[in-house]
Amino acid sequence: MSLPRGHRGRRLGGIGRFLALGLAFGAAGLSAGCFQPLYGNASYDTIGAPPPVRTAMASVAVTEIDAPNGTPEARIGVEVRNALIFGLTGGSGQLPPQYELKINLKGNRQNVIVDITTARPDMEIYGIDANYSLTELATGKVVLSGRTFARQSYDIPGQQQRFARARGERDAQNRASTIIAEQIKSRLASYFVSGG
Repeated sequence: MSLPRGHRGRRLGGIGRFLALGLAFGAAGLSAGCFQPLYGNASYDTIGAPPPVRTAMASVAVTEIDAPNGTPEARIGVEVRNALIFGLTGGSGQLPPQYELKINLKGNRQNVIVDITTARPDMEIYGIDANYSLTELATGKVVLSGRTFARQSYDIPGQQQRFARARGERDAQNRASTIIAEQIKSRLASYFVSGG
C-alpha cells in the first residue's frame, strides 16, 4: 500500500530536516576547536598562568589625561583613566609597562528639548569625543591609534531645580566615561588577540 503523494513528501521533509540538523551539529563540532574566548586560557605550559591577552593588557601604562584644572574634562579624564586602569588590570596591579596609552578628550553638551514658554532646556545630551594612541615603549612606535565617542542624555526635572540639572549632567558624564573606557579596552584587547 502506498501513501498519498502529499504524505510521502512530508515524511521525506522530516528526514531532510533531520539530516540538515545533523549536518549543522557536525559542522559546529568540527569548528568548535577554532573558537578561543577573548580573555580565556587556551593551551599553556603552566596551569594557572594568566592568558597572554590579560598579561599584555596589564602591561599598558595609561598616562594622565591632559585637561585644564577645574573643568569637567579634568574630572572626566580621571574617570576614564581610573576605569581603564581597573579594566586593563582587573584590579590586580599593573605589570612592568611595555606599552603607553595616551588619550585626549573633549566634552560637549547639547540641548535636545527646549520648553517653548521659558526657553529653558528640558533634556540635554552630554557627549565625549576621544582620540587615543598606543605606543610600544621598546621601539617608541605608535602601534595602534583610533577615535571613539559616547553620548548620554539626561532630563532636567523642573525649571527651578538647578541641582538636579547639575547632578543629571554629572551622571551622564560618568556613564559616557565608562563607555569610552570600555570601548578603548575592547579595541586594545582585539589588538593584542590579533598579535599586533
